[in-house]
Amino acid sequence: MPHTETPGTEAAPQTRLRWWTELPLIVLVYACYSAGRLLVRGDVSDAVDHGLAILRIEKVLFLNAEHPLNRLFTREPWIGIPADFWYASLHYVVTPAVLVWIFRSRAVRYRAARTWLMTSTFIGLIGFTLLPTCPPRLLDASHGFVDTMAQYSSYGWWGGEASAPRGLGGMTNQYAAMPSLHVGWALWCGVMLWRYGGTRTAKAAGVVYPLVTTIVVMGTANHYFLDAVAGAAVMGAGLLLTPFVLRGADRVRTRFATRFSPAAEVPGDAGSPIVSGGCQTSAGERFPRQREQRVGSGAEPDRVPSDAGDETPAPTR
Repeated sequence: MPHTETPGTEAAPQTRLRWWTELPLIVLVYACYSAGRLLVRGDVSDAVDHGLAILRIEKVLFLNAEHPLNRLFTREPWIGIPADFWYASLHYVVTPAVLVWIFRSRAVRYRAARTWLMTSTFIGLIGFTLLPTCPPRLLDASHGFVDTMAQYSSYGWWGGEASAPRGLGGMTNQYAAMPSLHVGWALWCGVMLWRYGGTRTAKAAGVVYPLVTTIVVMGTANHYFLDAVAGAAVMGAGLLLTPFVLRGADRVRTRFATRFSPAAEVPGDAGSPIVSGGCQTSAGERFPRQREQRVGSGAEPDRVPSDAGDETPAPTR
């Protein structure tokens, strides 16, 4: 019995993907995502209430790891500064690098991997819309958090407004903390490295990268622990939806190809009813089968010179 793969996950693409078509698609999706983050800015008071509610839930569940990590990052610059660079840089460097690596070395897997990442990203955008959340660093100082990005801003290009470059803080939504796509994208990179890396180093990086990213987002007071959990859940939902998204995209592509492809030209003589293909018979000539049928029916064959040989004598009546 032939082996079959789950539709839309492991099958090779019907057409070979090209970088000059993939790059504009990825840029367009990220631009829509970034614009969506800006457009869904919620009320600040609601965002603060949501952040405090998450903090209370974590304290009840004894999951409040943000405070000790943030104190450590604030007290030890040799930890806090690299963590800020990690948060401000790798989110935008490692993810595209892994995507390009999959495209070049695992082309058969690329389409499903790319669709998983994009689907999860749009699910995260829905989360930002429905639950605007104030990150720990923007809560009142009485809650015990220090914004390490602002504290160590003189060491990097970022200012006091998340990881945005100085003067560009207005171009980002600082209240889009739930879910944490820093953690979600890092988890996607980790799965790709673990599954397709092929070496122990790649597999180790696949484990270390999402774990360190989770610690960093909490230690820098940019996310709560439950934000990280939600980021992982978003990636799980995106993974489950990926086969359906791929099948839907294939249907749309097929419909467009059918609608806009030129109709095949039919030759003028393609529908000719002549079976002989242009062959002709001389006047009075019969096919052998016709002669046999006439003889078998009891009718005497009509002897004409063309039917008998030149040396055959005519029958006597």
